[in-house]
Amino acid sequence: MKALMFGWEFPPHISGGLGTACYGLTKGLSKKGVDITFVIPRLGKKPERSHVRLIDYTDVLQAYPAKETASWATRFKVMAVESLLEPYVTEETYLEMVKKISRTGEKSEVFDLSNDYGPNIFESVSRYAKIAGLIARQESFDVIHVHDWMTIPAGMEAKHISGKPLVVHIHALEFDRSGIHVNQRIYDIERAGMENADQVITVSHYTKKRIMEYYDIPESKISVVHNAVSRMESIERYHVKKNPSRKYVLFLGRITFQKGPDYFIEAAKLVLDRARNTHFIMAGSGDMMPRLIERVSELRMGTNFHFVGFLKGQDVERAFAMSDVYVMPSISEPFGISALEGAIYDVPVILSRQSGVTEVLNHALKVDFWDVRELANKILGVLSYGGIHDEITTNAKKDLRNISWEMAGSKILDVYNSLM
Repeated sequence: MKALMFGWEFPPHISGGLGTACYGLTKGLSKKGVDITFVIPRLGKKPERSHVRLIDYTDVLQAYPAKETASWATRFKVMAVESLLEPYVTEETYLEMVKKISRTGEKSEVFDLSNDYGPNIFESVSRYAKIAGLIARQESFDVIHVHDWMTIPAGMEAKHISGKPLVVHIHALEFDRSGIHVNQRIYDIERAGMENADQVITVSHYTKKRIMEYYDIPESKISVVHNAVSRMESIERYHVKKNPSRKYVLFLGRITFQKGPDYFIEAAKLVLDRARNTHFIMAGSGDMMPRLIERVSELRMGTNFHFVGFLKGQDVERAFAMSDVYVMPSISEPFGISALEGAIYDVPVILSRQSGVTEVLNHALKVDFWDVRELANKILGVLSYGGIHDEITTNAKKDLRNISWEMAGSKILDVYNSLM
């Protein structure tokens, strides 16, 4: 079985959970014998080396030798297509990127795109789809698999060229990112992709329900494949000697509307009113950060609230290792891999009920994202009572035994086989 995939990001280029999910899913599929060609947008900089084998694709690709020799890695190759598309980019940030290119005169290291960037993100998405058509003409594959809205037009073009079945994998919807203020063009792309897909995969039943409700896609066309988490971190865990008199509460994610960071801050204030030795860590970046920094200042929490910026790799591991509670107060979270990462590090997890990961992480505390008083009470409960802490972490370990990327890979392979 050969799969042609299109995605936004892949390690080491990670801006959020999608890159982590794509890594895990492709690894799981490769172990099941699926040969995968993964196409990602990349501008200017050559991809760093990783476990994957990067191959040359005439003027479109850059080549590097493999770093690992694991048998599953030999079934995997990455095509890095020069493009301005980046994970979680918006129309506004895309325009800023174009202005920077025009101002600095930067050029691609592979071929000159300096005069070919459209005035908006949708033209770049369209251009990426045209390149996908070129790839589809020359690659050998059995199924097309795309991840989220930016790559849907690429998948549709590849299907048009090749006639091969199309799988649309939804990790997040425009309704998750923007609430009721959806971008109509993005919604239209999502809906067209799911309508033209031969099968839709979602990361949770929560997202499946929203697709049926908001996009009118029949239930029979939607398969649910939950994400998982790598267990390597549990082997290479950082051992941090914690100060029992100082507790740390962690938020880790994009600082955007979808993730509910403002609710985290309001709950922090309620906690500090009763437990002054608590410290809050907000790890991430996003458009809401300036306003939230001002809010922390207004609430006079500066000495107990720490903005540490975007973390990756070992810094993420250290953040979990030093934390006493992990909070994910998302307004709408299709899944939420970071909650599983917290469980690996024996960190009690508090989730919003509007999160897909609650379907597999049964032993986490749950609150409605808007109920900051209840969130504060649960944080205080975990910090104050060791028995609650131990019960949550012990039972969460049992939940983790039932999920793996290989299991996810098997389910996706079943979808592929059903389309053959």
